[in-house]
Amino acid sequence: MEFDIKKGHGASLEGDGLKKLMEEKLGPVREENGAYVTSFGATKRFEVKLLSKTLLSVVSESDKDASNEAMMESNKKYNTFMEAATGFSAKERSKRLQKKAKEGKL
Repeated sequence: MEFDIKKGHGASLEGDGLKKLMEEKLGPVREENGAYVTSFGATKRFEVKLLSKTLLSVVSESDKDASNEAMMESNKKYNTFMEAATGFSAKERSKRLQKKAKEGKL
């Protein structure tokens, strides 16, 4: 899924900025095919790629058998990272995705 990055915020993610942010918020990161990949809590695979200064690609896979506690902790980490990476809160990201869906851009 692709997420918008707040204007002026993407420059901080260029170079190794995105990797450093992921390591700070989520733990050890490895690089695969130009994307950064990690796992945490109930999230088995979390892959992030900076497409441009205004667009971030995110693919995640969750462990369906994880405990509710692990899922809640993973969701908290995900939202903390995504807010730091995009500059938008979970509510703002949701509204932007809903708008794109209505416009047929997803």
